Amino acid sequence: MTSRFKEKVGEGAHGKVFKGKLSNEIMVAVKMLNNTTEGEGKEFITEVGIMGQIHHINVVRLLGFCAEGFHRALVYNLFPEGSLQSFIFPPDNTDHFMGWEKLQQIGIGIARGIEYLHDGCNHSILHFDINPHNILLDDSFTPKISDFGLAKLCPKNRSAVSMTAARGTLGYMAPEVLSRNFGNVSLKSDIYSYGMLLLEMVGGKKNIDVSSPENFHVLYPDWIHNLLEGDVHINIEDECGFKIAKKLAIVGLWCIQWQPVNRPSIKSVIQMLETGEDDSRLNVPPNPFHSTTSITATESSLPRRPFQMEVIHE
Repeated sequence: MTSRFKEKVGEGAHGKVFKGKLSNEIMVAVKMLNNTTEGEGKEFITEVGIMGQIHHINVVRLLGFCAEGFHRALVYNLFPEGSLQSFIFPPDNTDHFMGWEKLQQIGIGIARGIEYLHDGCNHSILHFDINPHNILLDDSFTPKISDFGLAKLCPKNRSAVSMTAARGTLGYMAPEVLSRNFGNVSLKSDIYSYGMLLLEMVGGKKNIDVSSPENFHVLYPDWIHNLLEGDVHINIEDECGFKIAKKLAIVGLWCIQWQPVNRPSIKSVIQMLETGEDDSRLNVPPNPFHSTTSITATESSLPRRPFQMEVIHE
């Protein structure tokens, strides 16, 4: 089916993804899990169990799976456009900007997928790893949430979720996932991850640069908050694009409030994204990083949108 795994189309923290073809000529993606430990075996069972319950346009569909000896594989539809990551911060620095309206549609689609996971299944599903790499795009750029290896099922209406260890990707993990001093782990933890993703969509740059030691602690939500407050100005020639960018930024900042209770529900997020720019709920929230002294903004760390934004410092 995979021609001896000749064509790799992606690689994540939990395994490699290869292109394959079924007997009916349908192209698929085959995810070979790194299943060398007991924990990774449990990860496979978790992903199969959860994916078997999910049917939504904004969530990838599991077509099948294989468990033979130490080999474990998951079979999904192939998405030739790849992940959102390659469009919002392409590795070759080429201009892949898809336009503000399309970004807004993608943001709403991801939110609807999260809403389905939180409220549309028999149990609530916490994804715990919402990030651009795990958002796949079909040929019409409809977003699909993928990679449920870290996901967790919980009864609906439960206010807190028990966890023995932190899970997620650096830069997207909610504060309470790392330390209970910030509150209980809950559905709001996915909201935080989604908020960071929205801010990256606006800025076109990772919120944390793990490849550069000197910028390892540089986050830019603080910069975006200053932009919205008027301390920094940004010029987008298209007025409609400017309004969309501002809306995405405001919603993103609400989603990354440090205390889970201060973050909106995913239903409220969708309502804010779909409403007009004059909605009273689109007020700029408190700066979640105002008291964080380790955050600085270097020229290289500022958000970028090639040929779309001009930053003007006052």
